[in-house]
Amino acid sequence: MDQHGLVTQQFGSTAKNYLTSAVHAQGADLQRLSDLARQLQPKRILDLGCGGGHASYALAAAAASEVVAYDLSDEMLAVVEEEAKQRGLGNLATRQGSAEALPFDDSSFELIASRYSAHHWMRINESIAEAARVLAPGGTLIIIDVAAPETPLYDTVLQTVELLRDSSHVRDYRLSEWRAMLGAAGLSVMNSDSWKLPLAFDSWIKRIGTPPDRVAALNATMKALPREAYEYFAIQADHSFSIDTVWIEARRD
Repeated sequence: MDQHGLVTQQFGSTAKNYLTSAVHAQGADLQRLSDLARQLQPKRILDLGCGGGHASYALAAAAASEVVAYDLSDEMLAVVEEEAKQRGLGNLATRQGSAEALPFDDSSFELIASRYSAHHWMRINESIAEAARVLAPGGTLIIIDVAAPETPLYDTVLQTVELLRDSSHVRDYRLSEWRAMLGAAGLSVMNSDSWKLPLAFDSWIKRIGTPPDRVAALNATMKALPREAYEYFAIQADHSFSIDTVWIEARRD
């Protein structure tokens, strides 16, 4: 099965879990997106890799703009369509497709947001180039995602547990990598900041439906980690832990 198939399989069967997930449905970053949409009042907004649609709902409620929730999974989009109806968000539409081949004209959106999606993109540089292409001159791109630490040991630990938990995982990128990739696509990083995101182990694996053999491998791997990794990720006795999350604001000049 190819990468797109893995993503569709993983998230198609668990789509509703992401609508109700507290990790995805809550967070100061959603309010920050709302505030940005109110400030900028863009004509069109793209939620790139919308998942359960929480960024789309925040953006659609904050601005009169047309918001396009875009995702690879038809099942995810069906959940978003139903929830948008429940919330009375008539300015929210859905569109299906991959991140590396966006079915939109050049300069179609004044604001693009991507929240907890980019670590699944198979061809990250192509996807960023596509985002830059459909972003209007002077437009803003917001990336919100898990960030890999700059320290190689912690980076390796993060990628290992992410892949064991979710076979569709590609990579959590370091902030330095994001800056380089965005710059290569002609986007200027205006600001960035990060925060710790606590993850309860049981809900983390249940949300994606991690198979029992992989859960066993996760537990064995976490037990064997060096002390430095335990301290960095604040790993608890039940293997709950914390990860770095980053907000990156870039602009097309």
